[in-house]
Amino acid sequence: MDRPELEPQETTTEPAARSGRNPVIIILGFTLLGLALALLLFGNSLFGQEEPVVVAPTDVPVLDQVPAFPTSAIGPAEISPGEADSGILEVGDEAVDFTLNDLEGNPVSLADFRGRPVVVNFWATWCAPCRIEMPELQAAHEKYQDQGLVILALDQAEPADVASDFFYGEMGLTFTPLLDVDSDVALSFGNFGVLPSTYFIDPDGVISDIHRGPMTLEQIEGYLAKILPEQS
Repeated sequence: MDRPELEPQETTTEPAARSGRNPVIIILGFTLLGLALALLLFGNSLFGQEEPVVVAPTDVPVLDQVPAFPTSAIGPAEISPGEADSGILEVGDEAVDFTLNDLEGNPVSLADFRGRPVVVNFWATWCAPCRIEMPELQAAHEKYQDQGLVILALDQAEPADVASDFFYGEMGLTFTPLLDVDSDVALSFGNFGVLPSTYFIDPDGVISDIHRGPMTLEQIEGYLAKILPEQS
């Protein structure tokens, strides 16, 4: 039996198939490549990120770069009703007397130092500017203690062991630390959470200057010039 002859089938080959390249894939590849280059070159701008700021090295000490906070930074509008009765002490006012324990539990009163120039400094161990300022206060203490200068450092609302470890162990300070356990003295002076804050009190018990923020030794000496006894 004769088998029927099969007619040859025509085959068609598209140009893209013959070349082995798909135009869609090629276009997609170039698109992705362009996006990658755009992200690499302009990614920060596209996503709202600015170039990092490079700060040039400086020989200016850290404390000289920190301006003092204005003494009016904490005003009556920011005082809660419970604090309003305490008032806000200003330059020319008589300092409020207080009695606090030192780190060994001994009571110390501001009135004990009437007749001597006194610096009352409000601070805390967690306050970074306070930590930077402490060596400056120590330098002033060492330089002017023979002229009767008294520095009372009132730690705010911290346990005695925490304050002691920092004051004596870490910093090796030798002026007088006191524990303002509930920040009552800070409130009585009108200092509501601004640390460090420092009050310079003359021998008559009157506030001659108030500085909010860390100080350099030079700044401290400028304030002390008003309350230290004149040298003959």
